[in-house]
Amino acid sequence: MHRDPVNEKDPGRSLLFERSTMPLLKSWVESANTPDTDFPLNNLPYGAFKTEEDETHCGVAIGDMILDVTALEEAGILMPAAEEDEVFFFGDWTDFMAMGPDVWAAFRTALTALLSEENGDAPELVPFLVPQIGTQLVMPFAVSEYTDFYAGKHHAMNIGTILRGADNALPPNWLSIPTGYNGRASSVVVSGTDVRRPWGQLKGPNDELPRFAPCARLDLELEMGAIVGTCSEGMVNVQQADDMIFGYVLLNDWSARDIQGWEYQPLGPFQAKATATTLSPWIVTKAALEGFRTSTPERERELLPYLTEPGPMLYDIELEVTLAPEGKDATTIARTNYNEMYYSAAQQLCHHTTSGCPMNTGDLLGSGTISGPNKENRGSLMELSWGGKEPLTLDTGETRTFLEDGDTLTLKGAAQGDGFRIGFGYCEGKILPANEKPHA
Repeated sequence: MHRDPVNEKDPGRSLLFERSTMPLLKSWVESANTPDTDFPLNNLPYGAFKTEEDETHCGVAIGDMILDVTALEEAGILMPAAEEDEVFFFGDWTDFMAMGPDVWAAFRTALTALLSEENGDAPELVPFLVPQIGTQLVMPFAVSEYTDFYAGKHHAMNIGTILRGADNALPPNWLSIPTGYNGRASSVVVSGTDVRRPWGQLKGPNDELPRFAPCARLDLELEMGAIVGTCSEGMVNVQQADDMIFGYVLLNDWSARDIQGWEYQPLGPFQAKATATTLSPWIVTKAALEGFRTSTPERERELLPYLTEPGPMLYDIELEVTLAPEGKDATTIARTNYNEMYYSAAQQLCHHTTSGCPMNTGDLLGSGTISGPNKENRGSLMELSWGGKEPLTLDTGETRTFLEDGDTLTLKGAAQGDGFRIGFGYCEGKILPANEKPHA
């Protein structure tokens, strides 16, 4: 039986593989061999882009280029399976996702062989490469449904302490169950999409009645998104749930804190979370992240048996957030790691199916805000400014408690290997002013 090596940063947790066992895989695409690229041959994330003819094509990021998978399929060079219909004809990965892990693995093997240094200069593939610079990336899959979880302990403790005090920070169920809410798939957008400040009902502590006004406490939430590839009927266990997950993206769960504060009792988030959810445009597969698996933390309370993980189900992915005011340089406001989560995506997905709830291809699971133990590790402005009481000073000299119009938020993430990294690209959005008052 495999014995997990010790995680030197936290001896109580394990890493699945030593980093030294994962060398950089060399490609004939030279830009994929540099240590600063997010997209070496080890990665091969899946995305979608607009061609010069304004068609949407599926693509794979390799170095600073995109391999046009739709065009390769049309040319008969790269086929995901022996099927009559073209899987990538519509320019997104949804149909491919539904084909399951065996097809995913075979396709990745074929891609790796095509792009490997051992394939020489591959002149026949050069016409299928598109520069990433100047190319418009679009949503890479059809979002079926969206569920957002509240599964980071540091975040839950911070938010609970701000709202209810340290003695009542965690709800009684939190250590036993991955809590979440069903969000709006219709408002999930790809990186680069502007976010309009929402209107809503607001009620301050000294107000007798609420008023209708633009959100004044707009926030970000640094999260990871897990994308469901294959469907389920009935409950699945944690291993089956992990097998269903196609890949991961960065996710910003924009949150209107003042709207949320008035509306959330007794049923939880509603309009406060419906403005937008921004995803990074590249889906990083589980296969690319396999060597970065790590275990969830030791627990104060034993989980019920159905949530027991058969092996490491989290990932060691370094994350950061930058904030750039209109026309000014960006400031890094938070750094943390996905390994801080209390519940893995596989546990979340397993629990989601306990009622018999079917999961569909394209379902999106938000991890919940990812915060760490220190102030600089907090994944939201609500935490960084401690509910607005401790303004955050940017490198420009400006301060922030919550987001202002013109601010651009950028999420970044990468798993660091030995001389290479598995990156996610950017998850970015700019805040636009609220529209004029909507009609009553």
